[in-house]
Amino acid sequence: MLYRKIDAFIEGYLQTDSGKILIIDGARQVGKTYSISHAGRKLFSNYIEINCVEDAVGQRLFADIRTIEDFYFQVSMVAGDRMHEKENTLIFLDEIQEYPQLLTLLKFLKKDDRFTYIASGSLLGVTLAQTTSIPIGSIEVKRMYPLDFEEWLYANGLGRQTIDIMRQKFHEHESLDETAHLRMMDLFKKYLLVGGLPDAVNSYLAEKNIVAVRTIQSQIHEYYAADASKYEAARKLKIRRVYDMIPSMLENKKKRIVAQEIENKHGKRFSDYTDEFDYLISAGIALDVKAIANPSFPLIESESKNLLKLYLNDVGILTGILYQNNIRAVLDDVRSINLGSVYESAVACELAAHGHKLFYYDNRKKGEVDYLIDDYDSLSAVPLEVKSGKDYTVHCALNNFTENEDYHINKAYVLSNEREISQKGRIIYIPVYDVMFF
Repeated sequence: MLYRKIDAFIEGYLQTDSGKILIIDGARQVGKTYSISHAGRKLFSNYIEINCVEDAVGQRLFADIRTIEDFYFQVSMVAGDRMHEKENTLIFLDEIQEYPQLLTLLKFLKKDDRFTYIASGSLLGVTLAQTTSIPIGSIEVKRMYPLDFEEWLYANGLGRQTIDIMRQKFHEHESLDETAHLRMMDLFKKYLLVGGLPDAVNSYLAEKNIVAVRTIQSQIHEYYAADASKYEAARKLKIRRVYDMIPSMLENKKKRIVAQEIENKHGKRFSDYTDEFDYLISAGIALDVKAIANPSFPLIESESKNLLKLYLNDVGILTGILYQNNIRAVLDDVRSINLGSVYESAVACELAAHGHKLFYYDNRKKGEVDYLIDDYDSLSAVPLEVKSGKDYTVHCALNNFTENEDYHINKAYVLSNEREISQKGRIIYIPVYDVMFF
C-alpha cells in the first residue's frame, strides 16, 4: 500500500465533527477513491460507497434525487442493511460531479446529520461554477495530487527517520555526503520517469518495467484528453488542442502559451481561450503558473491575467511523451538532451502538491525567473530558478531580480544536480531533490 500524506487528513476529518462535508478534489487516477475507501473501511463498520459515474451509466438510482428523503430511500436500495448510526455509518459519494444536484443536497444532508459523509470529485471547479446553489459553509474541498517526491521515497523503501534527517540538514544548509547524494539523484531521476500516478508507481515497484509504466501513463494521458472532450462538447477540440500542446510549449524558450498557435489563427487572444484554460486547471490535469512583472507580497495581487504557463500534472506523463521507452535520456544526462522542461515540471508538481500557488517572473528588460512563491514568515516573495545542466551558477535574470531593492528579496534558491548546499549573497544553491522540503 502506498503511503499518502492526505490519508492522515482524511482520517482526521472522519474522526472529528467539523460541521462540514469533506470533498477530495483532483484529477482522475491520482488515488482519491483508494485513500477514502481505505480510511472509511478502517474507521467505520458500515461503509457505503456510491460511485456516481457507474450509477450514471447503469441503474441511475441517484440521477433525479432532489430531497434527502429520496436520497435515503435510494441508498437503502443498495445498502439498507448498513444504514445504522452516524458514529458507525459512512456514506462515500464518489465522483459527485456526475450529479451536480447532489452537491446542493450536501448542505441538507449535513443539517439532517443522520450519517457521516465524505465525497470525491473531479472538475469540481467547473461543476460548482455551473451549480445554481453552492453549499457554501457546508463543504470543505481538499485537492489531491499524484505522489510527490517524498511519497515516492517512502514507496521506494526510505524510512521516515532518513527523510527527517535530510530535512534537518536542508534547514541547516548542510550537504549530504557523496554516496547519499548519488542515491537521492538516482531516485529523483527515476521519479522523473515514473512520476506519481499510483498505478504507474505500483507497476514500477512490482515489475521495474519501463514499457509497462509507459503503457499506463499513455492510457491515463489519453483518458485525460478524452475525458475533457466528453465534458465540454462545444469546446472539446480547443480543449484537446491546448492539452496536447503543453509538452511542445514547454520546449519553447518562453514556455508560455501563445494564443495564436492554438488554432493557428491570426488575431486570437488569450481571452479567447480563458474557459479552456480554466477547464484544464479545474480538472487537475494541468498546473497553471501565472506571470508576475512587479512582485510584491502576496503575489496573487500582482498576477498577470494574460501570461500563463501550463504544465502537465505528472512529470512521468511528460517524460513518456518526450522520450517514450528510452530511459537513458533522463538517467545518463545525455548532453544533447535538454532536461530543463522536465526538471521545471517536477518542481511545479512538487510545489503545487505542497499547496503553493505558482507564479513566475516575467520582465521584458530584466528577463525571466522560473518560479516565485510566497514566504509568509518574511512577508516577501521567494524566487526559484531550476537548472538541469552544469551551468547552474549562470542566472542573469535571477541576479537582477535579487539585486532590485524595490522587490525586498531576502533569499532566492537555485535548484540543480549539484550536491553541495552553498550561499552567495542572497542566493542559496541546493540539490533539486530538496524541493520536497518547501
